[in-house]
Amino acid sequence: MSVQVGLAGPEDMDAVYALRHEVFVVGQDVPEDMERDEFDAGAEHAVARRDDVVVGTGRLLAPGVVAEHATVGRLAVAEAVRGQRVGAAVLDLLEALARGHGWPAVELHAQTHALGFYERAGYAAFGDVYDEAGIEHQSMRKTF
Repeated sequence: MSVQVGLAGPEDMDAVYALRHEVFVVGQDVPEDMERDEFDAGAEHAVARRDDVVVGTGRLLAPGVVAEHATVGRLAVAEAVRGQRVGAAVLDLLEALARGHGWPAVELHAQTHALGFYERAGYAAFGDVYDEAGIEHQSMRKTF
């Protein structure tokens, strides 16, 4: 079973939000009112599908919205397909979008347990570890 990755359309957003709710709110106890925010409407969202089911997602915010550089966030992968490069495929698409816009770098807030994943993708940590939604995070950046 292969995974197809592309941009989310309006028809995909219910499935995107459902996956994020399952991963973050149910799986990691992130408060529901923190998971969805005012930045979703202006973001570009990626989706990974397997057999027409959304199994991965992430979003890209333009530079200046929340950080100096473009920001990758809300990267979520269904538990059943973790470890199968779905997250890497979503991240690759978001980075390609940023490069296509001519943006020189992307930043993200990595959960500390996922630092290795992002380091393998070429991200470098900066700053101190901090708490976000009760989970330790580290800011990371990748320059193109």
